[in-house]
Amino acid sequence: MARLIANPAELRERGFRALARSLGWVNAVRFVQQIESGHGDYTKTRHRFLPSWDAETLVSRASDLARALPRRRGRGRSPGRGLRQRLAQR
Repeated sequence: MARLIANPAELRERGFRALARSLGWVNAVRFVQQIESGHGDYTKTRHRFLPSWDAETLVSRASDLARALPRRRGRGRSPGRGLRQRLAQR
């Protein structure tokens, strides 16, 4: 059983990360907007929390993050390596 998370900010952050892992960032934000009271337009406000990276920067940052994480046994090539090579060929 998971431990009780007493800190509301930690609970919100971990909950949103779980949603984003399951649904993807865009759908997680859309889901939260549906259940939260308030107002807003995701299309107009997303620039506040989504980086304005191009595809190459996104792949590079994701690859850097993947290299920084501990390796799991049986894990093959980095999923970003092939994409980065294809982007470099364009």
